Amino acid sequence: MSVPLYQAKAELFRTLGHPVRIRVLELLREGPKPVRDLLSAIDVEASNLSQQLAVLRRAGLVESTRDGALVVYALSTSDVADLLAAGRRILGTVLTDRGGLLVQLQADGRDR
Repeated sequence: MSVPLYQAKAELFRTLGHPVRIRVLELLREGPKPVRDLLSAIDVEASNLSQQLAVLRRAGLVESTRDGALVVYALSTSDVADLLAAGRRILGTVLTDRGGLLVQLQADGRDR
């Protein structure tokens, strides 16, 4: 029996509900990256990053390939980048009363 669409959407948003996963997706918007580059850009233990990448891969949000000894990750579809941009726009709209975060969003100029 298939899962209702609203339930599948809820699962997608639960998957996105972790700061490390969001940061990984933001970094991958710039293009494919080997794990070592992701690790140097995110302040987490290698095992934690590995777990979060596995969650993203199981959800179908990222893909991994081997390039020799390197494992390289990429967004599975440009729709993931579009979703991140939509999240940024929503935050910009609904957080007008939370000055600090709004200032950060405006100062950052890029859709992260």
